[in-house]
Amino acid sequence: MRDYQKEFDGRVAYIRALVERSGVRGIVFGNSGGKDSALVGILCKAACEDTVGIILPCASRRNFGSDLDDGNALAEQYGIETRVLDLTPIRETAEQVIGTVTDINAASLANIAPRLRMLALYTVAGSEGRLVAGTGNRSEAYMGYFTKWGDGAYDFNPISDLTATEVIEFLTFLDAPESIRTKAPSAGLYEGQTDEQEMGISYAAIDRFLLTGEASEADRAILDRFHGRSEHKRRPASTYVDP
Repeated sequence: MRDYQKEFDGRVAYIRALVERSGVRGIVFGNSGGKDSALVGILCKAACEDTVGIILPCASRRNFGSDLDDGNALAEQYGIETRVLDLTPIRETAEQVIGTVTDINAASLANIAPRLRMLALYTVAGSEGRLVAGTGNRSEAYMGYFTKWGDGAYDFNPISDLTATEVIEFLTFLDAPESIRTKAPSAGLYEGQTDEQEMGISYAAIDRFLLTGEASEADRAILDRFHGRSEHKRRPASTYVDP
């Protein structure tokens, strides 16, 4: 197991130095009530007193239930300033307006919420002189399980090298709320959605492959498919170069 006290000290020092070097007032992050955002929030608050977590419910009932409760529990335990912004009306307007020029498919509709959340975070950051903290982990990055220009956008990410399993271990070390540590991972893209169900593979299997290179034949097929088709998300945007 990793030395999480050393990990904590090193990541907090990294964030503190970045804030000082950037000359900003503080940090803002999306407090989703999930594991990754919880760890990012704890680290950011330890490094920078002026850290704000914004809870951004958007249409999904879970966003207004357990996610909201867990986000508030995290904020209370670690003294993180919290604001709540309901993005549902904006999402509904976006769907209506964009729907006048195209037939929006299910995937594109689901990705509106993460992009609206990042819009909100960067608007707050720009208005208040803050950096936007990213909350994606290594497992999600490998699978491409994030929204391009949504939760894949940020100014810095202090947990991008950690697998989903290591995030849980880290949160256990930090004594984060148990409800957050044990809940099924979900991006809240639609009612009843969970990450593992949607991908067809567990985070434990993904992390086993990332850390040991071992995977069953069935899991390897899923890993290769998700990683291959999401390569564009991990690359800089293509630009023309005069030959």
